[in-house]
Amino acid sequence: MGLKSEIKSFFKGDVLEDPGTLANFSRDTSLFEVRPKMVVFPKDVEDIKNLVKFVQKTNPPTGGLSLTCRSAGTDMTGGPLNESIIVVFTKYFKKIKEVGEDYVIAEPGVFYRDLEKETMKKDLIMPSYPASREICAVGGMVANNAGGEKTLSYGKTEDYVKELKVVLKDGNEYTIKPLNKEQLDQKINRGGFEGKIYQEIYKLISENHDLIKSAKPQVSKNSAGYNIWKIWDGEIFDLTKLFVGSQGTLGIVTEVKFKLMHPKKFSKMLVIFLKDLNPLATVVHKVLEFKPESFESFDDHTLKLGIQYLFFRFALKFLPELWMIVTGGLPRLVLIAEFTGDSQEEVNGKAHEAQNALKEFGVKTRITTDQEDARKYWTIRRESFNLLRTKIKSKKTAPFIDDIIVFPEKLPKFLPKLDELLKKYEITYTIAGHIGDGNFHIIPLMDLSDPKSKKIIIELTEKVYDLVFEFKGSMTAEHNDGLIRTPFLHRMYGDKIYNLFKDIKKILDPDNIFNPGKKVDGELDYAINHLKKK
Repeated sequence: MGLKSEIKSFFKGDVLEDPGTLANFSRDTSLFEVRPKMVVFPKDVEDIKNLVKFVQKTNPPTGGLSLTCRSAGTDMTGGPLNESIIVVFTKYFKKIKEVGEDYVIAEPGVFYRDLEKETMKKDLIMPSYPASREICAVGGMVANNAGGEKTLSYGKTEDYVKELKVVLKDGNEYTIKPLNKEQLDQKINRGGFEGKIYQEIYKLISENHDLIKSAKPQVSKNSAGYNIWKIWDGEIFDLTKLFVGSQGTLGIVTEVKFKLMHPKKFSKMLVIFLKDLNPLATVVHKVLEFKPESFESFDDHTLKLGIQYLFFRFALKFLPELWMIVTGGLPRLVLIAEFTGDSQEEVNGKAHEAQNALKEFGVKTRITTDQEDARKYWTIRRESFNLLRTKIKSKKTAPFIDDIIVFPEKLPKFLPKLDELLKKYEITYTIAGHIGDGNFHIIPLMDLSDPKSKKIIIELTEKVYDLVFEFKGSMTAEHNDGLIRTPFLHRMYGDKIYNLFKDIKKILDPDNIFNPGKKVDGELDYAINHLKKK
């Protein structure tokens, strides 16, 4: 009996291995291509439980079959790519089960846009959505610990996950949520596989408390490695912090309960146009004093693409930018700071105060006239990567240094060194990101069929990351590790912390059946050998 027939004997969902399906699921939005053995679409939790048990039972001692979960496939790291079985949630696992007074319960295949439509009926949002909010799904947001434009004020996905349901390596589904010490002790004392997990992770975290604390990157957000910093604070033991951002390497999430919040009713945007980057750090520091809800950025390449391809959507709303370009040329960087509050007078006041505070720096600014005017800038920012990916035909987007972060106060020294590194390579790239956090998305445009591209990717990645590590930053604030960054985790954290990551993996997935090669044991040669050919 072949593999497909064996799986179909107990699996109610779809089991596909035709060339078209395999080709479709061999890519995400990263620069990688990895062809799977099979793609399955589970219908329910029983399908997932039976699939996990089958893989555990079937695998030889040396390993073989594995399960890699996928929702919308908007990941930029190769996280949902693997050579074995891809488990896809967007066909059947797309129920929004409940919207409460301050929470929502949803399955991993639910698209964020659909989740928001339902929660907004009660004037509620889950604010950690990424720029890909229109095309991403809940499962990917949890897997990558997504952050976005509101992260500056409201935090990342980890801050909104109240509970998870997860199928672990024994093929059983468990509910994971924050526990006090008494509840933790009860879990441990029950024994069994679940009790063993809680016991061993608690021991690992407790015994290495000082080491873990000292190794934490000095940034406001970090997705590199496993989130061992927030599991145990001395009062609450919370394994959701470990699973959020783990890229499906520890188990399979089947349901998520999110905390929700009421969005602010009123907003006003201050736009800042920088001709050069010299005053950037000072400007950022000054604007942050006025506590914007969001503080984003995009560069001149992105602005040009936005005007070119979005002009007809916004028409006359682009006249201020066109006039500015005609009279003074393109700005090097555009910063957008959005202030929110409970009245229009309040947000107008905040925006004008911030604008007045910037006069001493001699930078050009404007306050948007209305919501449509502000939406124009948000669309450019949110569509920045998609515009590159779909509108530039001669070269492909190559996100490999796309999510670096350093503490904003370090930008005056960091940015000139970063600029110097990038100028050594003849590549076209765009810069966008969450400037208020010191988080930059650098997206090169490259011909991946050119052998020189491989050399540039390896050399530039190493140099940029070494610079980031020098400044105590992180190589990924919110995009996670996947194929592209896992090989550098050892370099970022050193032996002791990296070995703790491996211990975490062994506790929860000793047979390495969940998304192998991500978070631990990733190989740079493997990643480079799986670059897209075209």
